[in-house]
Parts: sequence; structure tokens; C-alpha cells
Amino acid sequence: MATVITPDPRRWWALTALVASMLTLGFDMTILNVALPTMAGDLGASTGEQQWMADAYVVVFAALMLPAGLLGDRFGRRLMLVTGLGIFLAGSVMGALAPDVPWVVAARAVMGVGGALVMPLALSVLPSLFGPDERSKAIGVMSAASALGMPLGPILGGWLLDHFWWGSVFLVNVPMVGIGVAACLFLLPETRDPASPKVDVTATSLTAAGLGALVYAIIEAPTRGWGDPLVAGFLAGAVVLLAGLVLRERRAKRPMLDMELLRHRGFLVNALTATLVTFVLAGLLFLLPPYLQAVLGHDALGTGLRLLPMMAGLMISARGAQPVVARFGPRAVVSCGLVTLAFAAFLGSRTTADSGYGFTALWLTVTGLGFGFAVVPAMDGALATLPSDRAGSGSGLLMTLRQVGSAIGIALLGSLLASAYRDRLDVTGLSGRAADTAQESVVAAHLVAERTGAPGLTASANSAYVHGMGVVLLVCGVAALAAALLAGAFLPDARRTATDGGDGTPAMAGPDADARQ
Repeated sequence: MATVITPDPRRWWALTALVASMLTLGFDMTILNVALPTMAGDLGASTGEQQWMADAYVVVFAALMLPAGLLGDRFGRRLMLVTGLGIFLAGSVMGALAPDVPWVVAARAVMGVGGALVMPLALSVLPSLFGPDERSKAIGVMSAASALGMPLGPILGGWLLDHFWWGSVFLVNVPMVGIGVAACLFLLPETRDPASPKVDVTATSLTAAGLGALVYAIIEAPTRGWGDPLVAGFLAGAVVLLAGLVLRERRAKRPMLDMELLRHRGFLVNALTATLVTFVLAGLLFLLPPYLQAVLGHDALGTGLRLLPMMAGLMISARGAQPVVARFGPRAVVSCGLVTLAFAAFLGSRTTADSGYGFTALWLTVTGLGFGFAVVPAMDGALATLPSDRAGSGSGLLMTLRQVGSAIGIALLGSLLASAYRDRLDVTGLSGRAADTAQESVVAAHLVAERTGAPGLTASANSAYVHGMGVVLLVCGVAALAAALLAGAFLPDARRTATDGGDGTPAMAGPDADARQ
């Protein structure tokens, strides 16, 4: 006879602590994107350097999430959450005081270490606190918290940029981290699984080096060319390192990269769907602020405010996903959400330099709706397959895949944008040095136009950037459609029983199997 475990009466208070932690990351997720155009002007950062300021965080984040999940399982998830928030705070202070681009990149990497501890552990606590009937609601609340931080971050960051120096956008994390730490210490119960595998230092190193080499090659390719020996060498090195990681983990008795999870169709398809959606969103958040600031001429605060339609759509769909999934099933909702996202991207690709903000607000709203309806059920479906003794490693793997999607999205789509921008920009009449500077970014082109008075350079830069943005949005639309086909064809049916994993295979075993039945 199945035993029944009484739900923790503090679970909703504990969720408050997790929400506070997620808000901290939610703020940082978009505040830097809004600050990048200002930082590019003040620090003289090229598009490639801006990509590294964004990607340094997500590469480290992705590389360390698997060991972070295991550390939480082994030594206590609350302890590691608080530790992660402290490291995140140290990186934020370092970023605020950074004198140049390399220091900003280093600070973002330190923040990535802290974020890697916070994100998977916040998710891994959910299966131990909430049963299947409440987990979707809890995930929706956490998704809404992240979504809430996304618009508040740019708005607050925009206000700071209008009144203080660019480093002030990092200091907003200080009070947020304080709230998160206090909430975790007083509201969150400690959970752990001492039997979890030990952290594999070699596998962690292979992950970090492989992802770093891949991202470096993608970022440098538009400037050097895909056939450049350095780019080709880094691509080959990335393939060798990541292949070595997979081979090592397949042979390990207790692997850090749990391949068994990837054999479960419910986890695999949901994780891949969430990864492709993150790929699209990361690319959009990278290209939108320069468009709103440089092309449309809004200040930093105005840029944050004009991202609200997308964030509002995301929050509405994240909140409404649970009842819609209950009515129509996750497969239909995820597939429709992805098709909506694809439609928004194709619509956005029709934007011109003269379109104005009204048209942009329309497709941004549709983007947010599609993203929320796709990612919330996909995340819930993936987490639902995890037994409690593998919650940390499983959620770590899930978030690792999403962050890999984010890093590649910023690197690949940012490089595609830079290449299309350079090809379309008219630098006739400029000196070689001025032309090279103008080709680095649309912000740099505007600065060159101000200094040299070059006729037509500003208009050419705006047109070139919008052209590149359109190319990127077309790629995003194709990626979203591919994800919709993947979800529609392979996502497990909504009818999940106690003895079935939803895909015709037995549900994953775990010590809490009786409780979940």
C-alpha cells in the first residue's frame, strides 16, 4: 500500500525564499543588456566584447551547474544557495568597480559562479516541497518571479544609467542578495542527499573548457572568418573536449552528467524544448536594447520601459499556463506556445528603421506570450520526471542545457547580427580607422558620425542594424518552429499515471516513488 507523505506546512513560505533568490537573478538577466549600449560607448567595447560581457556569465553558469546541483544534494541545498548568493554579491561589487572591459568580463564570470549555485538548487528544492498537483503552480510562481525581475531590472537600471555611472547597475544586486539570503536562512528548510555522486573535477573542467572554446569560436568567426585557423582550431578543440566529457560520463559508475535522465523521453524532449526557447530569448534580449537606444533614440530608462510588453506577455502566460495545460495537455500548449513565438519572430523580422515603436511593441507582446506558454509546461514536465534523490543533479542538467542554449544564442545570433550589420553598413568616405570603429557596433557608428560629421552614416548604421536584426529574427522563427515540431512529435501525452512515465516507459524510480503514487 502506498504511503502518503504530509506536505511540509512551510512549503509556501519556503517558496518565498526561492522567489527572492530567483528575483536576484531575474534582475541581472536583463539589466546588463540595457546597460551594454552605454557601456559600449564609455568603454569603447566592440560587438564581440559586448558578447563576452554577456557570455562570460552564461558560460561559467552552464559549466558549473551540474557540480552545483551535486554540491547542494551532498552538503545541503540551503547552504549552497546562500553561498551562491554571497559569491554573486562579490561579483556584482567587482563589476561596479571594474575599470575596463576585461575586468567586467571577469566580474561577470564570478557572478556566473554564484548564479550556477542559485538557479539549479532553487529548482531542485521544489520536488521535495510540492507534490505533482502543486508543482506546476510553484513553477509558475517562480517563473513569474524571474519574469518580474526582467522588466524591473531594465527600468531600475535605466534610471541608474540616466543619473549615475554604468557600474551602478551592478550595485542593485546588493540589497536583492541581502533579501535573498535572509529569506533562505529564516524560511527555507535544509534538504540534502548525502548519497549523491561526488563532484568530478575533470568533467567540470572539460565542460568549462569545451563550452568556452565553442563560444569563443562563434564570437570570433564573423571577424576572422569560419576558415581562419584559430577559429577552426577552437571549434575542433570544443568538439574534442565535449566528446571527452560524454565518454568520461558514460564510463563513470556514478556520473555527474546523468545520461540515464537523457534516455527518458519526457525529460529529454522537455529539456530540449526549453533549451531552444532559451536560445531564442537570449538572442532577442541581446539585440533589442541597441535597437531601442541607438536606432529609435530612447534613453536607458525608456529602453527598460519599452521592454515591458514582452515581460508583461511572459508574466501573463506564465501565470495562466497551469489551467490551460490542465485543459488541453502540455503537448498542445507547448507546441502552440512555440508556434506563437515563431509567428512573433517572423512578424518582428518585418521591422524597418522607420517602423516606430508601436509595431515593435506588438511583436514583443506576442513573443512574451509564446515564451511563457512554451517554457513553463516544458520545465514542469522535465522536473516531474525527477525522483527526489536526483533532484539536484537533474535540475542542474536541465538548467545546464538551457544555459548552453543561452550562451550559444548570444554568441551565434550576436555574431550573425554583427556580420549582417557589417555587410550592409556604408562606410564610404571614412578613414580606415573610422570605418573599422563604425563597423564594430551601431553605437560606435553613431559616435563616429558625431565626431566626423560623416553624411548619411547614422542612417546607414540604423538601416544596417535593423537589417541584421531582421535576419536574426528569421533564424529565431525557424528555431521556434523546429522546437514546435519536436514537441508536437515527441512530447509525452498529458495522461500520466502512477506507473507510467507519460511516454510509454516506466516512471523513474526513486525513494519517493511511493509518495508520488
